[in-house]
Amino acid sequence: MTFYTVEYFQKRKKEMEDIFNVIKPDLQELADYFMPRSVQFIARNTRKPIVKNRKIIDSTPLIALRNFSSGMMSGATSPTNRWFKTTFSNIDLANDFYLKNWCAKQEELTRRILYSSNFYQCLPEIYKQLGVFGFSAVGIEPDYDNVVNFKVLPIGSYYYAKNSQGKIDTFCRVYMETAKNIVEKFGDTVPAEIVECAKQNPLKLFELTHFVEKNKYHKPKSLSSKFSKFVSVVILSSKNQFLSIKGFSKFPFVVFEASSCCNCDYPQDSAGINALADVKQLMTMVKEYAKAVKKIVCPTYKGPASLKNKKLADVPGAYIEEDENGRGISPVYEVNPRVLELKQEKDELKQIIKEHFYNDLFAMILSTAERGRTATEVNELKEEKMVLLSPLLEQIHCSLRQILSWIYDEQIRVGILPPLKKEYQNCRFEIEFVSSLAQAQKVINIASIERFTTFVSNIANSIDPILKSKLNGEKIIEDYATFANINPTQIVPSDEIEKIRQELKNSQNQINQMQVLKDGSQIIQNMGGVDSYGSDLLARFGVI
Repeated sequence: MTFYTVEYFQKRKKEMEDIFNVIKPDLQELADYFMPRSVQFIARNTRKPIVKNRKIIDSTPLIALRNFSSGMMSGATSPTNRWFKTTFSNIDLANDFYLKNWCAKQEELTRRILYSSNFYQCLPEIYKQLGVFGFSAVGIEPDYDNVVNFKVLPIGSYYYAKNSQGKIDTFCRVYMETAKNIVEKFGDTVPAEIVECAKQNPLKLFELTHFVEKNKYHKPKSLSSKFSKFVSVVILSSKNQFLSIKGFSKFPFVVFEASSCCNCDYPQDSAGINALADVKQLMTMVKEYAKAVKKIVCPTYKGPASLKNKKLADVPGAYIEEDENGRGISPVYEVNPRVLELKQEKDELKQIIKEHFYNDLFAMILSTAERGRTATEVNELKEEKMVLLSPLLEQIHCSLRQILSWIYDEQIRVGILPPLKKEYQNCRFEIEFVSSLAQAQKVINIASIERFTTFVSNIANSIDPILKSKLNGEKIIEDYATFANINPTQIVPSDEIEKIRQELKNSQNQINQMQVLKDGSQIIQNMGGVDSYGSDLLARFGVI
């Protein structure tokens, strides 16, 4: 690690900053119309007073963004629904009860970790940034109490770069931290003047640079964190001094992107980018509409000079004075503005902006529920909505998979997840998303199973009952449970079913044997009379 210097990271930071500055004006313009107080291009502006935004004169873009964030929260990552599950890629073990039970335990543990952490509090802000700017970054760090902690980073406070495979492996963050927090976090490496400042003025801010990249001096077998897969350094900007040099085995940042292009450093497409032209037009139209209304309500008047200082009466039926020539006061503009047409065009433009953020699709559920639709119809409409969102949702799933994988590795590291048996150690662990989009794709399979079983049952009842044996009931139940996202612990494994079947078979055999013995006794009694029993009956049959 002696080869890493402050100058090296400062140079890398300058390179990434130059690339980011190309899109910085566009990001600032997007922020002005959608999230005016969300960007932080200068770290020192952390405590800057809130400046009133004068470009937003209509709340439509703010409402559209809020609805987009809420809709994505409920449709893709609702905390009340099971939106992910863990599985293994080995097809031969797809129905293995032990693996299914282990996966169910891992899922439940992950859900509890997400509930106890601040994950669901961070998601709305992530979706807002993703909708407007096309990307959003969240930092992940271990937490003693909640296993993991998340931090949503302000747009403009960080830069990132991708490797040859298009994966983000370099991250640079510039932020402000109080003297008190710096001393608590970095301890002995903190300069004496900051230690003293923490005592005298603990809330004074200092600029820090956090840089993470793939470690050039990585040693897989080394126990030192400095030789981990990723190197992580924190630099005190005012002193150009390292406060921390360590490493991570996993990349500690996850970046959500609305679109993916290997030749672009940052996404070039988002709902906010596409709606920006319409938002600008709406703000202009709102001004023009206000002017038209003002000309009707409070027009500019003309009249003779003799009435210049006369006060106009705005009471209906009031007496209006005229000069000696019979001339009075009248509006300058005799043309009546077509306010209704302007309002209609303005409303249509608002609807277009909301459509950019899928508000019409998110509101579909509420509108159909109010009309007395059945739950099945509402679910079908919701599935249709998520199909239209599938390109964006797949990008979100890619980032969520990184977060869930990070949590899984942390569960193994701290030892709160029971390890797999030795015979399952080589199985490949995977995360499958079961949000509304995935369920919409699987509904076709469920409908096919129901139609097929109904068809076979009808044919068997009409032609030959033996045809029912063509159905493999256990396999149908297993597949149906998989497509319907049923918890595997609610399904009895095939081994247990076989035991139950064998027990029933044995019980039936015993019943049959008892019935045979009973029927035999009755026959013997009938042959020997009611008084025949014991040795008499045996003697008659030649037994004794």
